[in-house]
Amino acid sequence: MEGAQLLKCVLYTWGANSYGQLGQGHREDQAEPRRADGGLQAEQTRCMTGGGGHSAVITESGELLMCGQNLKGQLGLSHTSEVITFQPCPLPGCSRVQQVSCGWDFSVILTGDGQVLVCGSNAFGQLGVSPGITHSAEPLHVKSLNEPVTSVAAGLRHALASTASGCVYHWGTGLSSHAKRMLSPHPVPAHLSSKEPCLVPGFNHVTPQKVVAGSTHCICLTVKGDVFLWGSNKHGQLVSESLFLPLPVALDRSLLQAERVTDVHSGWTHLVAKTESGRVFTWGRANYGQLGQTNQSTEKEYAVSTSSGQSISRPIEVKALFGATQQGANTLCTFPQCFSHPAQRHSADLN
Repeated sequence: MEGAQLLKCVLYTWGANSYGQLGQGHREDQAEPRRADGGLQAEQTRCMTGGGGHSAVITESGELLMCGQNLKGQLGLSHTSEVITFQPCPLPGCSRVQQVSCGWDFSVILTGDGQVLVCGSNAFGQLGVSPGITHSAEPLHVKSLNEPVTSVAAGLRHALASTASGCVYHWGTGLSSHAKRMLSPHPVPAHLSSKEPCLVPGFNHVTPQKVVAGSTHCICLTVKGDVFLWGSNKHGQLVSESLFLPLPVALDRSLLQAERVTDVHSGWTHLVAKTESGRVFTWGRANYGQLGQTNQSTEKEYAVSTSSGQSISRPIEVKALFGATQQGANTLCTFPQCFSHPAQRHSADLN
């Protein structure tokens, strides 16, 4: 059909590059955007993300390309050598990729037919496969997720998935040590210590739309626009008096101008949410300027005091970003297209 051909897509990356995660064919850090190399120019790029030292791109046709650190096989390329340009990741059955999420040294891949594939380190059970597998350089099927999955998320050393039936699963023990310290003498809930997908309680009467993970916290956005939070609250990212929430707790909508949330993203220790009117709110750790509030530098300055005298971080609107159509977790927004790396100190942009 005339006019159906997609324009050439060019990817620009910048930031930390110790493992070649910028995909530029070298390992030098870049302070300014430069063009990435590899098999990226053949077609339009649909989305991008990254982990501790690796990056992932999904093309419009559903092909997955990876580069960067690969010591544990997190690139899924059947070897453990670093890759400094974006390379195609072959998947079982040539599956079309719907989503990819990268943790510290592992990756979680969601295929178009709702299956979950994983690769990289399994030292904390973050792959959700047999604990006897220490790591895998080949994508493995998470067979215990035996129904179609709609969303996945990788944290530092844990992972999440939501399913078509409305369930949320959690696996990997990355939050377990935090939970033991904060909840003692009470027991740690099963979903925080499981090395295989374990049902997260608390979602019986809501419909999950999207799961998101920070370093040691978890988020679930529902179809009705509510945000549920659980895990570590060290930097106020859960907007709670408690330092650790073992079970999902809904964020009070009054903190977001009583609006429904349409999208949410997370960095290692901060969150970004967009509401139905186009407002963008940020909260959590602030000492690197990641909240986009130019007059404040620490998360304490974003806090409100409770009757007990404890400070709680609260969402603050970034008014300069009103109307942004897409946002990322490092918090880089553009109109209408953007990308920011959710985990580490490197970013990318489409042009």
